[in-house]
Amino acid sequence: MASVPERLIDAATRLFAAKGFDRVAVQDIVDLAGVTKGAMYHYFGSKDDLLHEIYGSLLRMQTERLEHFASGSAPVAERLHAAAVDVVVTSVDNFDQARVYFRSADHLAEDKVREVRAERRRYHERFRSLIEEGQASGVFRTDVPADLTVHYFFGTVHHLGQWYSADGPLSAKQVGRHFADLLLASLRPVPEESP
Repeated sequence: MASVPERLIDAATRLFAAKGFDRVAVQDIVDLAGVTKGAMYHYFGSKDDLLHEIYGSLLRMQTERLEHFASGSAPVAERLHAAAVDVVVTSVDNFDQARVYFRSADHLAEDKVREVRAERRRYHERFRSLIEEGQASGVFRTDVPADLTVHYFFGTVHHLGQWYSADGPLSAKQVGRHFADLLLASLRPVPEESP
């Protein structure tokens, strides 16, 4: 059975996704989670804290997984490909968490927003370090800055929720592989033209 914090996060995610942050009362969350308000306030100080944790837990999980891929011993192109597939799959698998956060982030205190941005920046920097490693070793092209490549890739990932459907023709893993293939193709060195 899930822990009390996990049940609260799950309940809040489902309710925020269905009704919107503003339309959900603390009582709705504790009722769905099957706990008391006292239990909720033992773990979370407010609805805002739940909202912060909903996205924070997703980011931490994705960062852990990225670190696993990035620190492996496979060639850098394989590690980057695996990391790119993974961020698509974990984003799709956790759409509600990401959607809830992006729709309701303006309800968070500025310090919580800064915290989340810093966590997301650390994730992007670790992802970028794989591209820079490939550039330094001559595997990836160097004429396009690694930062630009990261923005390009995550711009597409962050829009998945606007068009992807689990009922569509492609699974999350298939979409992840296509995105990763496109990323790696864009990083392939351009052959020099003969004079």
